[in-house]
Amino acid sequence: MRIILVLAALLLINTAYANPAPSPDDTTRLHSDRGLLTKIGDVGDKVEAKASELVVNAMTFLGVPYRRGGTSVDTGFDCSGFVRAIFEQTAGLVLPRRAKEQAATSQKIDRSDLQPGDLVFFNTMRRAFSHVGIYIGDGQFIHSPKPGAEVRVESLSLAYWARRFDGARRVPVEADTADKP
Repeated sequence: MRIILVLAALLLINTAYANPAPSPDDTTRLHSDRGLLTKIGDVGDKVEAKASELVVNAMTFLGVPYRRGGTSVDTGFDCSGFVRAIFEQTAGLVLPRRAKEQAATSQKIDRSDLQPGDLVFFNTMRRAFSHVGIYIGDGQFIHSPKPGAEVRVESLSLAYWARRFDGARRVPVEADTADKP
């Protein structure tokens, strides 16, 4: 089942990053002549690849039990511990421990701009940014939801999550992170 979900995530990621053809205006030609388009494309490809890695890595943790304060696959995860572990393992970034702190240190984006690897936040405890998950594409996110549950994928359109949606954020992942050991 996990293999099917990972393959489905890869398919979603590939369709989420379709690049339109560049317009042949003077600026484009100038950038092309100076090699800037290639450099920009390379950076974009690295960021895309890192987002894909985040989603694929997150999917490998499906079924890991929730544990309040949990930060590892061995003991289980709470929501922010799960997000923190995925970003540390995949991108080498150490995010803050709590969901509210993760929201404060990431870049606010519109819901319509969500891309795989972005963070989605919810008000589940009558306070802003009390729950966090990782957007995987196609209106779905992965998270560690609550005691007695496991890491799972859910839809942002489910009434429970739609009512509690607090916003979306993007963690700036340096393009050269993919080249670090």
